[in-house]
Amino acid sequence: MGRNAKKKTSGIKTSVKVLWRVFFIGIVLGVLLIVAADFGLLGKMPSIEELQNPSASLASQVFADDGTLMGKYLIQDRINVKYADISKYAVEALVATEDERFYEHSGIDPKSVARAVFLLGSQGGGSTITMQTAKNLFTSNWQNSNIFTRIPQKIKEGIIAIKLERNFTKEEIITLYLNTVPFSDNIYGIRNAAKTFFQKEPDRLTIEEAATLIGMVNAPTAYNPRLYPARAKERRDFIINKMVNSNFITQTQANALTAKPIVLNYRKLNENTGLAPYFRMILGEEMKRWCKTHTKPNGENYNLYLDGLKIYTTINPKMQIYAEEAVAKHMAYMQKILNSQRDIKTGSVWKGHENVLEAAMKASDRWRNSKEAGLSEADIRKSFQEKTSMKVFAWNNNREKDTVMTPYDSIKYSRQMLECGFMSMDPLSGHIKAWVGGIDFKNFKFDHVNINTRRQVGSTIKPLLYSLAIEEAGFTPNTMVVDQQQSFGQYGMVPATAASCTGNTMPMMSALTWSRNCATAYIMKQLGGDKDNQGAQRFVSFLKNCNVKAKIEPYPSIALGSCEISLYEMLQAYSMFPGRGFNVQPMYITRIEDKNGNVLETRTSQRKEVISDVTAYFVISMMENVVKAGTGRRMWSYGVKGAIAGKTGTTNDNSDAWFIGYTPQLLCGVWSGCDDRFIRFSSTTNGQGASAALPVWGYFYNKVEKDKTLPYSDTAGFAKPDVNLNEPSYDYINNSQMDLGAQGDNTGTGQSSDYEQGYDNTNPENIAPESNTQDLYDNEKSPTGENVNPATGKNKNPASKPPADTARPKAVMPKKPQ
Repeated sequence: MGRNAKKKTSGIKTSVKVLWRVFFIGIVLGVLLIVAADFGLLGKMPSIEELQNPSASLASQVFADDGTLMGKYLIQDRINVKYADISKYAVEALVATEDERFYEHSGIDPKSVARAVFLLGSQGGGSTITMQTAKNLFTSNWQNSNIFTRIPQKIKEGIIAIKLERNFTKEEIITLYLNTVPFSDNIYGIRNAAKTFFQKEPDRLTIEEAATLIGMVNAPTAYNPRLYPARAKERRDFIINKMVNSNFITQTQANALTAKPIVLNYRKLNENTGLAPYFRMILGEEMKRWCKTHTKPNGENYNLYLDGLKIYTTINPKMQIYAEEAVAKHMAYMQKILNSQRDIKTGSVWKGHENVLEAAMKASDRWRNSKEAGLSEADIRKSFQEKTSMKVFAWNNNREKDTVMTPYDSIKYSRQMLECGFMSMDPLSGHIKAWVGGIDFKNFKFDHVNINTRRQVGSTIKPLLYSLAIEEAGFTPNTMVVDQQQSFGQYGMVPATAASCTGNTMPMMSALTWSRNCATAYIMKQLGGDKDNQGAQRFVSFLKNCNVKAKIEPYPSIALGSCEISLYEMLQAYSMFPGRGFNVQPMYITRIEDKNGNVLETRTSQRKEVISDVTAYFVISMMENVVKAGTGRRMWSYGVKGAIAGKTGTTNDNSDAWFIGYTPQLLCGVWSGCDDRFIRFSSTTNGQGASAALPVWGYFYNKVEKDKTLPYSDTAGFAKPDVNLNEPSYDYINNSQMDLGAQGDNTGTGQSSDYEQGYDNTNPENIAPESNTQDLYDNEKSPTGENVNPATGKNKNPASKPPADTARPKAVMPKKPQ
């Protein structure tokens, strides 16, 4: 052999040796890299305990008293389901598309890995379903294309995948994957995806629906069927054909299915949709406080947005809908009346109150965004005077309309809206059945029911004062009182003027029936003896005993309702009347569970005796007469029946209108007015409680009473104490023609005809409730029709842009209006 040949052979041997060294070194380095990853040197690895109890961000859920899902608190919109609750078609579509050898490998598929390496991913990646599950659960779901980041990432995913395969069955891994994978519109998990896009539970998905959902997991935005129906259909058809290749369905089935358009029934639950949005906001605030004082087994505080709590409430879905319909029907009608007032039409109502508009303008998003953009204040002010196209709240089924106006005028428009608060509760258990905090949560988030929202209560305070007089001063409904202005020494005259005083002597029952201010001042005077303010001090102590938390100064004028108390507190105080002397704490949470269904807390009714059942019965008798013959007799215009007791209330210059009423089984309260108190009805005929608040109660109870699925009877009567009573009697002869007393100081007297039945209640139109009733009663079919045109596969009302990925319901209390 020649010298050159020997050199050539020697060179080959050297190259082979180098290749083998590189090969073995690579293997060693690979093994070391895997070992390093397993020991957490490339980033934290989950422990065996964490693998056996995998966790991901879970939405907390709120349930009504019948189990209806009302809403969620979330960062990721995800809820877990079991394997048995997932359609087999979703599992088959996933396996056929993402990992056809899923049931054969042990976490890593060598064929897929080799294909991904040698074809550089052009024919699909190398990740198995198990590796993707590991990625979703334990590796922060990285989406980095940097090779030096992705290689350690893939190694970690592979190691975790192998461990998952050792600790879980294939069914459990599939379930973990489908519970954690992201779908379109910032939705996580198969259950939420099925509910959002098809209004179905995941076990009811058809083949084509399952293929549509699985089509999203590869690229949630690109294959969003709501935004890109044509692209999503192409992806769905591809997956259906993959199911044929994997022998899950036949080609004949596939041909029939791919000929169909995508038909959605889309409805996403967020802070503005779902049942009782105002209530859920208040509930969220309480739950965040609860989380700060309750810890998980690992010692960490619960997180409302991450830990999948289940919160069971007392809200009744049907009653909530009836309440929202009642508020919408009457407030829309009264808004028309308010808008027809001269001061509203001319804008003179804002004279002297320009500071309110100024504050609202500077607090607006438009002002803030313009400031951030570097515009001068002069230019910003100028922009507020330029007409522009916009959507504003309107009283129709969509709760909005397109219009053209200046941003400055839009502030006036929104602040001139009449607001309303409504709450209904069981007077024995305290269970809150309906809560409407305002006219539209999307546009007006300030809640008017909760304990922190207080307004002057007007004459609704009188039954509480009268019950004190009966309980502690020996009064009865037949006790004679004088309808005359009273002097309280240094505290002045009550009422401030004697214009509404008749000077007549009448039974206390008549004084309450006609809401006589001067007679009520007389009763307060008697409670004080020879001291000018002792009666007010006694009354404040009594209100505290009724669990009124508001700070009330002991001035004699509180007898006429000059104090500010929340609707929530007023209903608790009133509960002692139908509750036979027992005051009950309103409650809206019955129990709280963790994500696994373990009960963390249960709540029960809290009751205490405040007055005797005799006193309660006497007050009920007087308040029944208010509805039968007095300021509340318009109630019978609304088709209600049975025993009803109640009290109207109107405050200074008609700024606040109230009606609180109850039956033996139900207690409800209504407040109505504008957030800016100088915006009000100029006529007491329209602004009093009997006109602006009572009809909401009537509309609501009419539907409740007629709904035989609800446990409320029009034949139930108020319980009479088992003692001999001197029954109250009403002096119709002396009082039937009496002018009506003002229900707050300086509000005018009105005429008796203002309270007659037949007041014009025929014009109000029915407006859809704010809550989404589709989710409540029919999970399969929308009462308003499908969202997608079956002929084209396109949305009838497509969104102009997709929602932000970071959007999520926030239970945050709004700032109180200035």
